[in-house]
Amino acid sequence: MQILKPISVLSVTCAVWLSLVWGVQARADIVTLLPRIKPAVVGVGSFNPLGAPRNRLVGTGFAVGDGAYVVTNAHVLPEVLQLEKSETLAVFVRDFSGVGVRKAEKIASDPAHDLALLKIEGPTLPAMKLGGVSEVREGQTYYFTGYPIGAALGLYPATHRAGLAAIAPLYSPPATAQTLTPKLIRHAANPFLMYQLDAVAYPGNSGSPLYDGERGEVIGVINAVFVKGAKENAIKDPSGITYAIPAEYVRKLMEDAGVKP
Repeated sequence: MQILKPISVLSVTCAVWLSLVWGVQARADIVTLLPRIKPAVVGVGSFNPLGAPRNRLVGTGFAVGDGAYVVTNAHVLPEVLQLEKSETLAVFVRDFSGVGVRKAEKIASDPAHDLALLKIEGPTLPAMKLGGVSEVREGQTYYFTGYPIGAALGLYPATHRAGLAAIAPLYSPPATAQTLTPKLIRHAANPFLMYQLDAVAYPGNSGSPLYDGERGEVIGVINAVFVKGAKENAIKDPSGITYAIPAEYVRKLMEDAGVKP
């Protein structure tokens, strides 16, 4: 039998004090990081000079590489642009002068992992660095910054905290053969690991960077949420389960496009 030694009041006091210090330090890290993270996060959508409204923000993206490129989800981009009305892909940025619109061009995509790489016009943006997959651990706390409800309240990015609940393939066998779709077949044939997060995200968060709270390195891209019932429930009754694409696929997409991560 192992004998448990008594713990002094001083030891308990020191332990509590250290835990409080570590908690404050963790909060201080993200508070210090956010002024650097937020300028790299952009809204993604389209610009139509003849439309009403002219600006349509659909999701989120973040600057990578030398700051002239933006990563987002492929599903955020409009399938068809009204070229006859001069509609273009666009990213929306906030700087000291207010909100700006930058025309963008899709230069590469990875439909299997729902990723797209855009090149933007104008001055470069502060870029985020991609982190290493080997450093990602279940149980760790991460953060993501984006536009959960689009530009409804203006272009102000919001930051959410997320616990990494599991690293597992995003694939569930269908209940019946009638519900089997081409997308499910592709996932079954070539499943890949996703990050399951204990966090609430909304449609506008698609494409948001998932990053660590110490160095601000991107470990994934917010991609989907688990929806209970109809898709409208993603907003009115969120499940609290969110998925992210690992950053290794972003790195490969950039390298294949000749863009240095």
